[in-house]
Amino acid sequence: MFSLLILTKNEEANLPACIASAPWCDDIVVLDSFSDDSTKEIAIRHGARFFERKFDDFGAQRNHALDNIPFKHPWVFHLDADERFNEELREECEQVIARDEHSAYFVPNRIFFLGKWIPRSTQYPYPQVRLLKIGEVSFVKSGHGQREDRAARGIGHISIGYDHFNFSKGLGEWVEKHNRYSAEEAAAAFKFAKEPLALAGLWSGDPMERKRALKRLHSRLPLRWMFKFAYLYFWKRGFLDGYPGFAYCSLQAFYDLLITLKIQEMSKSPAPSRSGVTAADGNTALEG
Repeated sequence: MFSLLILTKNEEANLPACIASAPWCDDIVVLDSFSDDSTKEIAIRHGARFFERKFDDFGAQRNHALDNIPFKHPWVFHLDADERFNEELREECEQVIARDEHSAYFVPNRIFFLGKWIPRSTQYPYPQVRLLKIGEVSFVKSGHGQREDRAARGIGHISIGYDHFNFSKGLGEWVEKHNRYSAEEAAAAFKFAKEPLALAGLWSGDPMERKRALKRLHSRLPLRWMFKFAYLYFWKRGFLDGYPGFAYCSLQAFYDLLITLKIQEMSKSPAPSRSGVTAADGNTALEG
């Protein structure tokens, strides 16, 4: 058995189905970022333990939970409110926990859009660290999200994916959220551009190292949004996902266009004075 950790912020629409997808779990923990909807009441009503912490970034939020919340089990699965568990995934998690060979496990991400799973457009399995043993793993901020920073006994792989409904609140919410995310991704890409370009990871035997090396390379492309669409729709054969695939690839290209434009804004921003403000208008040199 293992615990579930769900990070939330105004997730009254998604949380009931998320919790209901794991009826077997006897320790569901919700760490909330001070929602102003009924997230707290829903979590408690559905049997979850509820905690609150002001949000700074996803890595810090997950580290806080692992370091400060007393989980019932030594293993924790990180599940977002717009994601759903399934019985096959539970069985594989139990198997790797019994073997206890690694500190954490990458888990595939099955994204659904317009009522259909679109594996090619979303680069399935595109795994993330989701199952981990408390005390052996920590996270660090990476772009708008997080990545593992330490895994004492390495990271294994789980083959069964969880289901992700990242458009569950509608297209408008997705656009608003990714507008915010694009500022953080632009800041990370702007930082990457100042560092030496290391391409060795592109030929690594580790798929996650290859993915991260490709992301570093991708962050330097001047027309990255056009490359993103071509890569997903043609190279990854997103066209086989039908119209949902075309629409999703277009949205991903739009997201990369936002990042590109914000990188350009950063590169053209006037340098701050020693006091931290511009000489022209007294405002901070760079605003999100």
